[in-house]
Amino acid sequence: MNERVVGLKKIAVILVLCMAMVLFSGCGQGKVNEKGYYDTLNVYNWGDYIDPVVLEEFEEEYGIKVNYDTFANNEEMLAKIQQGGNDYDVIFPSEYMIETMIKEDLLQELDYKNLSNFKNIGEQFKNLPYDPQNKYSVPYFWGSMGIIYNTKKVDEKVDSWDILWNEKYKGNIFMLDSVRDTVGITLKKLGYSLNTKNIDELEKAKEELIKQKPLVKAYEVDNYKSMMIAGEGAMALTWSGDAMLLIDENKDLAYTIPKEGTNLWFDTMAVPVTSKHKKEAELFIDYMMRPEVAAKCAGYVKYATANVKALEYLPKEEVENELAYPKGNIFEKGEVFIDLADFTTEYDRIWTEIKSH
Repeated sequence: MNERVVGLKKIAVILVLCMAMVLFSGCGQGKVNEKGYYDTLNVYNWGDYIDPVVLEEFEEEYGIKVNYDTFANNEEMLAKIQQGGNDYDVIFPSEYMIETMIKEDLLQELDYKNLSNFKNIGEQFKNLPYDPQNKYSVPYFWGSMGIIYNTKKVDEKVDSWDILWNEKYKGNIFMLDSVRDTVGITLKKLGYSLNTKNIDELEKAKEELIKQKPLVKAYEVDNYKSMMIAGEGAMALTWSGDAMLLIDENKDLAYTIPKEGTNLWFDTMAVPVTSKHKKEAELFIDYMMRPEVAAKCAGYVKYATANVKALEYLPKEEVENELAYPKGNIFEKGEVFIDLADFTTEYDRIWTEIKSH
């Protein structure tokens, strides 16, 4: 046997060993721990949207280090996944973004053999139009969009979106720096669908928001919260969960869902195509669906959990608060965002025009 053949055999052995390392230790992307799991998991979530304790307890139980990153809005998260530069394993998209990501083949189908705790999710939250068979996502939190206001600064009835356009509160109104949410409630104010694809209706919403702009203190996603707690604003467009959290901090604050209707939203957990550790990703999602874990997150964040078994672990006054947990047919409260496909560019266009006006 000549030296060249011996050399080739050595190379072959090295290649086999390298392949084994890829399969069993991640080949530079993490290694298998003593419990048989990859020792790292990359989670991408909204800011302030999980109890840090449950991450610590997951790490301790499974020997998996959670690399936790946050995003400010769905579009930011989508861009990161589209770029493929980050190996995220678990993400938390909203309902309309699930639709978008399914269409773009950016999500992996879930293996429900690994998700035994899915039975804890309420039936009213399963098989919704954005993911009809829950092939790609499981519900996490849900809620409404409304107005939080300071009862010491606002002495009139707050039951309509119109109050956000009241000049009496000039410089004391916060709006969300989020195109679908801010444009959406403006469309509801005008009596239109928040999923409209009618250019004329969208232009009328744009005109309303340009008219409102001099009254707005700031367009924010997170910073307005501390200012509302400190009494530095009269009212703000907000999500129901944030409202509950703020009311806990300042009893002068109150929350209302306007009579014209609202956005009914759902945030979910999913596994993106960027994940190289699907087994561990599904392990994490199943862990998050344990009733006691879901209750810790709901108690910490103050958002309504879709995990009905978790309600048994939450304070009675929170579960019975109909602003946080509306009773009856929740879909009578408002509309669910849908994916607008190519028409999204029209919303982006008018948002740019509003912000630059």
